[in-house]
Amino acid sequence: MTGSNNDVQGDYVRARVLISGRVQGVGFRSFSRRYANALMLVGAVKNLYDGCVEVIVEGEKKKVSQYIKLLKEGSPWSRVDNVSIKWQQYKGDFTSFTIR
Repeated sequence: MTGSNNDVQGDYVRARVLISGRVQGVGFRSFSRRYANALMLVGAVKNLYDGCVEVIVEGEKKKVSQYIKLLKEGSPWSRVDNVSIKWQQYKGDFTSFTIR
């Protein structure tokens, strides 16, 4: 994926995922980055003030869907209570997956 919009014909997507539960202070952001990198996805993960974790992820739709399934399972020390997904148009804003 070169990141140009010419490559985007419905195969590449962006998702904003909000995860609630016991997801802060339990390695969830590292877990998120590790699996995003393994699936060659780009984006960012950060803790929110309300105790949730926000993930913005971009990549091939099939891989993003697979990644979201992993987020729903959570890291070994986390407890995922709810996952909210907002599908968006791919933007190509990221070159890697970062923890913020």
